[in-house]
Amino acid sequence: MTLPEQAPELAAPVVAAPAVDPNETRKGVLSALSAYLLWGFLPILFHLLEQAGSVLIVAERTLWSLVLLAIVLAFAGGFGEVRAVLADFRRMRVIALSALLLVANWLLYVWAVETGQVLEASFGYFINPMVNVAIGMLFLGERQNRLQTIAIAIATIAILIQAAGLGRVPVVALGLAFSFGFYGFIRKTAQTGPATGLFAETIVVAPFAMAYVVFDMATRGIGVHADPAQLFLLMLTGPATAVPLLLFAYGVRRLRLTTIGMFQYLAPSIQFLVAILLFGEALNPLRLVSFALIWVSLAVFSWDSFHQRRRRVAV
Repeated sequence: MTLPEQAPELAAPVVAAPAVDPNETRKGVLSALSAYLLWGFLPILFHLLEQAGSVLIVAERTLWSLVLLAIVLAFAGGFGEVRAVLADFRRMRVIALSALLLVANWLLYVWAVETGQVLEASFGYFINPMVNVAIGMLFLGERQNRLQTIAIAIATIAILIQAAGLGRVPVVALGLAFSFGFYGFIRKTAQTGPATGLFAETIVVAPFAMAYVVFDMATRGIGVHADPAQLFLLMLTGPATAVPLLLFAYGVRRLRLTTIGMFQYLAPSIQFLVAILLFGEALNPLRLVSFALIWVSLAVFSWDSFHQRRRRVAV
């Protein structure tokens, strides 16, 4: 994603407004579920494009996302906010840094699919909530209660077991979790909406993406662009990036954040199943134990978040 790719794209600050009626809540649930389902099956698209190479896929994804977001913003009248962001040097510095992290996340994720490491990628997005907590502790001075500390400890053990099962440090998982975690942390300071922020980020990256596409075609020829099916799939990377983001933004404004928190594990769970059932990746006993522990960790963390929210509402 951009969970990106689980919503690597999803890190802009949002405030969930209370649902005004059941119809709005139903729309919110359908939108959020659709977003996470699309992110969950995203590895299939990248797998079909593996002959293009991860760098070209990310370059094309950037350009086609820019085209689609421009159309959306034109219809929504959002270019006024875009101009305000582009004219704000402080915000653009933040956007440039978040764009760098976003592209790094995309490249690592597509490369993981290309090299048959979707299981490890899904593990990365499972541990992402714990990484977010760790970033909050280190950089925002946030303090955790006992259950949250237990959840973090279980997740740490799961990472160590995953490393033992792989026979190496789980670089892909940690890279995805930390790049997405810091992306969200940095985007919070940019104060831009999801579509506007992603559009500004793609503007920053687009010249480099276009330069790479031109370089690739000059050195390797038209390549995958000569195949109508492959060209269509490359164009599809734009909607595959922007549509889940927009669905998520629509849904999150109509649902409680605790509800969204429950949905966020859907995408890596689907990726987990895709890796095993469709891509035939091996899951040895140690790695299975590590996934089991991370699910326990997430269950503890989610239950605590739900309990804390109920207590705040009661007060």
